[in-house]
Amino acid sequence: MSLVAEALVSQIAAAEPWPENATLYQQLKGEQILLSDNAASLAVQAFLQMCNLPIKVVCRANAEYMSPSGKVPFIHVGNQVVSELGPIVQFVKAKGHSLSDGLDEVQKAEMKAYMELVNNMLLTAELYLQWCDDATVGEITHARYGSPYPWPLNHILAYQKQWEVKRKMKAIGWGNKTLDQVLEDVDQCCQALSQRLGTQPYFFNKQPTELDALVFGHLYTILTTQMTNDELSEKVKNYSNLLAFCRRIEQHYFGKGSSSIRLS
Repeated sequence: MSLVAEALVSQIAAAEPWPENATLYQQLKGEQILLSDNAASLAVQAFLQMCNLPIKVVCRANAEYMSPSGKVPFIHVGNQVVSELGPIVQFVKAKGHSLSDGLDEVQKAEMKAYMELVNNMLLTAELYLQWCDDATVGEITHARYGSPYPWPLNHILAYQKQWEVKRKMKAIGWGNKTLDQVLEDVDQCCQALSQRLGTQPYFFNKQPTELDALVFGHLYTILTTQMTNDELSEKVKNYSNLLAFCRRIEQHYFGKGSSSIRLS
């Protein structure tokens, strides 16, 4: 998005308060949505909960194709449609809600660096497992991704998506990685996050930021998504403070009385 476009969106967004009927769109939760998209959606839900902004989650089979960026989740607020966590954070900030205003410039730079780490390592690993690991592709991904569509469209769309992701993996140097190498990358990412979190309740002490929402979205989804084996979730389970972090956010922001879907 250009600076002019960002300024325009911010100006429009700031002019209107957050509505009660704000909606978040994602794919069908039970039978369609994949690990990476579920993690992205949960991260946005957590962020909005942390901002105390109500959001209704709506599942649509064609959510990916409804999104302005082709990625989920996206939110519909008033007459605005915004997709993905980064732009949503900026959109919400324009309305006067920010989780990171209390950080100094050094802390903000550190927060952004860790968010990049999560996106470059955890998100990429999730995409690799979904679309490049033969066992996962055969047993889970193709069936779930194409589930809302009739034959042969279900197969065509799944193979098209797989080709797109494999092309991306090749472009970023992950095309020839083995599963063990990817799992090692996940472990290194978790180790870095665990060290930064330490004994604090959140990554920047007592108040959550968008980093906490992003990390929670990915780690919680990894821990609660059934895969062909437990190798990915076991990497997260090696770090007790990350497990406690996920439980803390789940209980505080998705517990009884939450306006969002209760996590199982």
